Amino acid sequence: MKKSLFLLFILLTCGLTACKQGGKTNQNMDQETLVKVETSMGDIVVKLYNETPLHRDNFIKLVKQGTYEGTLFHRVINNFMIQAGDPDSKGAPKGKMLGSGDVGYTVPAEFVFPKLFHKRGVLAAAREGDDTNPQRASSGCQFYIVTGRVFSDSTLLSMEQQRNQARLNRAFDTLARQHMKEIYKLRKANDQDKLMDLQDSLLAQAEAIVAKEPEFRYEAQHVQAYTTIGGTPHLDGEYTVFGEVVEGMDVVDRIQKVKTDRSDRPEEDVVIKKMTLL
Repeated sequence: MKKSLFLLFILLTCGLTACKQGGKTNQNMDQETLVKVETSMGDIVVKLYNETPLHRDNFIKLVKQGTYEGTLFHRVINNFMIQAGDPDSKGAPKGKMLGSGDVGYTVPAEFVFPKLFHKRGVLAAAREGDDTNPQRASSGCQFYIVTGRVFSDSTLLSMEQQRNQARLNRAFDTLARQHMKEIYKLRKANDQDKLMDLQDSLLAQAEAIVAKEPEFRYEAQHVQAYTTIGGTPHLDGEYTVFGEVVEGMDVVDRIQKVKTDRSDRPEEDVVIKKMTLL
């Protein structure tokens, strides 16, 4: 642990150079919302979760407005996910890079883990990366459907350990950035002893920070799903899950297997012809 953190510490001391709101819809919490997604490869029906009301209501609004009609599944990766909802994909010429379009706002993250997780077939919101979006707010329009793959018990255990290590690394990184002036001063003075003392102090503080929260653990329901039907467990707690496919998973599977170019865009357009509230 210390060795990997020390490498990060050295990178930091070298200068770091290497290294919008939608409308709401009243919704009975006991009533499920179903949306039919008509695509050029067949129909998919998704259920929107009431546990994520901001995403549910935003999706309903966009469906009613016809925002998705004519958009493409612009990013498709077999055994991972199929992504759509970019307004700029409507009528996009072949070879055009897609994925940056939006509707002018974001939706606050609604993580309902461990109840809602990235099992095969769930509907989730795309978003910008943590560097520009530390709050992990969702795109106002882009979404993906998980296909994923099946994982072994040992792989899930290893992923748990990696996620907990990443929490510690992030805490250490945040503290180190707060001490950059001191780090630069000690480095300029070539005071390695004090640099090591500072590293040890920041590491202890980082460990105290992460100790205040429970370690990440996959529950029985996660293990059962990820080792049978599969999914994308590394995305849990990173992206908002707000629905799931209830009909047409065979269509999703056909879409994920289409031939794509180097940017993961299907060579033959897969079009969302219409979305309808059922």
